[in-house]
Amino acid sequence: MSDPASFPQLAWSTVEHYLGVRQETSYPLSPPRSERLVSYEIGDGGHGISLHVELDRNQSPPRSPVPSITIDQVAHRGRRMARVRTTQTELMRDFHDLLMAVADRVVTGDRDLGRALDETVDAWAGLLHRPRGLGAERRIGLHGELAVLRAVARVRGWESAVDAWTGPRGEQHDFGLPDSDVEVKTTSSEDRQHTVHGIRQLEESPGRPLWLASLQVTRGGAGGRTLGESVAAVVRDAHAASRIAGARLEAAINRSGWSPTEQDDERWTLRGDPLLVPADRVPRLTHAVLPPDVRDHILSVDYRIRLNHLSPEPGAPVDLTDFRLP
Repeated sequence: MSDPASFPQLAWSTVEHYLGVRQETSYPLSPPRSERLVSYEIGDGGHGISLHVELDRNQSPPRSPVPSITIDQVAHRGRRMARVRTTQTELMRDFHDLLMAVADRVVTGDRDLGRALDETVDAWAGLLHRPRGLGAERRIGLHGELAVLRAVARVRGWESAVDAWTGPRGEQHDFGLPDSDVEVKTTSSEDRQHTVHGIRQLEESPGRPLWLASLQVTRGGAGGRTLGESVAAVVRDAHAASRIAGARLEAAINRSGWSPTEQDDERWTLRGDPLLVPADRVPRLTHAVLPPDVRDHILSVDYRIRLNHLSPEPGAPVDLTDFRLP
C-alpha cells in the first residue's frame, strides 16, 4: 500500500486558475513509477475536469453510482484509463472535492475505482440530511442579484436600491422598482440558459411590466470575484452612503441565505454583456397559456429556457452599462 502521507493535495484555487485561462493540464496523483497511474485532468480546452485511473489488462470501467457522473474508457499516455467526469458544470467546484476524495481512496486506500466511488458517494449521501448553506445555483444567482443591486444603487441611491431588492423577502420577483419589476437570472453555462422556478416567476404582476435580466458568468481565476468579496463590496458601499441602508442590506443578505462561514473559493467574472428584455419576449409558461381545466391543478414546475436569440430592448428600467460584478 502507498504511504498515505504521500498523497498530493491539489487545491481548487490551482484548478480554477487553469480553468480561468482555458489551459489544459495534467496533475499526477499516484506516486512516480506506480503500477497504476492516477491523474487529475483539466481538459476540454480548459473547460472541464476529470479523474483518470489506469485499468488493469482485462478490467472494464465501473458503472457510475449516480446519473450526474459519467465513466468511460479513454487512451491516455499509451494506457487504458477510466475517465470520471460530470456534465454538471455548475457543480464543478463540488465535483472537484469528490474527485479528490475518490483519488485519495484509490491511491492511499488501495481501492479499485468502483469501490472508491461507491464509498465516497455513500459517505457524501450520509451527510446530505445535514443543514447546509446555499447551493451552487443559488450562490451564482445571488452574485448576479448583487451586481444588479449595485447598478440600481448607482442611479437611485442605496436606500432605494435596498428597498427595491425584494428577492430575499421571498417576493414573486427579485426587484420591485417604482414602475416595473425585474427578475434576474444568472448562469455559468456558455449558452444563455436559465432555469425558471414556477409558473408565476416570469408572469407580470397586475399593472406592472416585468423585465428579465439575463447574466452569464464564467470562472475568472485570479482576476475573478468571490461571492464573499462581492457581498463585502456592496455592504461597504451601502454603509458609506447610509448607515441605515447598510444595516438593512446586511439583514437582506442574511435572509438570502448567505453566511460568511460558507465555502467561498470560487472566482467569477462576467462572460459577456448582460441582456435585459421584457418578459413577454421570453419563451415562458404562464397561467394564460395553460388550459383553464388544468391551471389550478399544477402545483409546481421548473423548466429550462434558452435566450441566445434575443437582443437587448430599449426602455429598460435599469441601466446596465459598464456592468460588472461588485
